[in-house]
Amino acid sequence: MAYRWVEWLASAGVTWWQMLPINPPGFAASPYQAFSAFAGNTLLISPELLLADGLIEDIPLRDSTSGPVDFELAQAWKNPLLAEAADRLPHDDRIREFRDRNSFWLDDYALFSALKAAHGGGSLLDWPEDLRRRSPTALDEARERYSSYMEREVALQFIFFDQWARMRAHAAEHGIHLMGDVPIFVAADSADFWTKPELFDVDSRGNPRVVAGVPPDYFAETGQLWGNPLYAWEAHEPDGYSWWIARLRGLLDLVDIVRIDHFRAFADYWEIPADSPTAEQGRWVLGPDTKFFDAARTELGELPLIAEDLGEVHDIVPELRDAVGLPGMKIAQFAFTTPPDPPSAWPAHTIGYTGTHDNDTTLGWWSQASEVEKERAAILEDINHASAAADLLRAVWRSDSVIAVAPIQDVLGLDTEARMNLPGTVGPHNWTWRLDALPTPDRAVWLQRLNVETQR
Repeated sequence: MAYRWVEWLASAGVTWWQMLPINPPGFAASPYQAFSAFAGNTLLISPELLLADGLIEDIPLRDSTSGPVDFELAQAWKNPLLAEAADRLPHDDRIREFRDRNSFWLDDYALFSALKAAHGGGSLLDWPEDLRRRSPTALDEARERYSSYMEREVALQFIFFDQWARMRAHAAEHGIHLMGDVPIFVAADSADFWTKPELFDVDSRGNPRVVAGVPPDYFAETGQLWGNPLYAWEAHEPDGYSWWIARLRGLLDLVDIVRIDHFRAFADYWEIPADSPTAEQGRWVLGPDTKFFDAARTELGELPLIAEDLGEVHDIVPELRDAVGLPGMKIAQFAFTTPPDPPSAWPAHTIGYTGTHDNDTTLGWWSQASEVEKERAAILEDINHASAAADLLRAVWRSDSVIAVAPIQDVLGLDTEARMNLPGTVGPHNWTWRLDALPTPDRAVWLQRLNVETQR
C-alpha cells in the first residue's frame, strides 16, 4: 500500500510524507519504546514484494484489515510469511555486505531478539543475571544455541532495508520527500540499553537509576512517566558522541530529514527517580547543549533536522535551537490559548502543523475547545464551526512555515475515534489507528487545489 500511498500524495500535490519511528515497537506497541534504535520494524515488510521476489509461495487470505490494528493477529498472520522469506533468501554477497556495514548493531540485535523470544517476550530486566549483564560465557552459549534464529533475524532486517530503499526510490520518482522521526530516548527493554549500558545512568546492578518523563503539563496532571533510561552524557563526549551520530547517520540513509522528538532534552531534561510512581518528583538536568551538534555537524555535514520544541520550555531550549540553526514546530491547536500564536503570525523558519500524533484530531479538538479559543480562531484565522478541520488546515497551509503538515486524520476530517495517541496513558486506544484504504480521488483534488492556492 505504501507505493499507492506515495502515488496518492503525488496526485494531491504533496511533497513531504512525515512518519512515526519505523523501529520495532516495544512496550504497549509504542514506536517511542522500540526494541532497537537501529533495526527496522519487520511487520512493515510487504508480502506482495516478497511474492514478487520469489521469497514466498503465496499470500494467504486474512481477516478484515479494517478498524484498529491488532498486533497479535498481525504477527500471527505475517510471521510465517517472514520466516519463509528469510529461509529462502540467498545468503550471497549482498547479505554479507549488509552484515558488515551494520555490524555495530545487527548481530547484537539478532541475539537480543532471540533471547526475548526464548524468555517469552519478557523484558531484559527480568532475564537471568548472566545474560542481562552480558557474561561472555553466557553470550557465547546463547549465540550457539540460537544461531538459526539469529540468521533469520539478520535476513529479515536485510529484507526490510532492501524494501525500504525501493520504496524510497519510488517516492523520489514521484517528488515525495520522507521525514523521519528519532525518539530522544531509547527503551530500557532494548538492544541499545542491553549492549551499551555504559552510555546510560545506571546503578551498581545495571538498572536505570533515573528515568525520563516530563512534569505535570497540558496532557497529564501528574506528568508523564515514560520510564526510559537517561543518558550518562559524560560517557558520550570522549568519543565524540559516536553512538548518537551513528544513529542519525543510519536514519538519514532512510529519509531526507529527521524530526528530533523531545529536542529539549539536549538542553535540559526532567530526571525522575526510577522508583517514583509518577513524574511529579524530579529535577531539571542540563544536557550536552551545542557540543553534541558541533560533533554531529563535523561528522555528518549540514544537519537536516527539525527540533520538536513543544511544551513549557525554558529559555535555553529556543536558544539552543537557534544556536544550531534548526527549525522548530508550531501547532495550530495550541494557537488560540493565552497568549495567542495564530498561524498567520508564524515565522518562516518553522514547521507548521494542525496537530501531531499526541494531539486529538482537529475535529475532536474543536469539539472540546473553549469558547475563548473558538472565538479567537474565528477572529484571527476565520475558522468556522461547520468546517473547523478544513479551515484550520487551510490556515496552516497559508502560514509562512517552510513546511505545512497535517495528520491524514485531519485531511479526512475524522473525529476523536481516529486519535493516534493520548500521552501519559497506556492502552489499546494508543498506536492502533490505521488508514484502512487510500483517500478518495476527490480528496486529492481538494488538497491539490489548496496546495496551488497557497503556493505549497
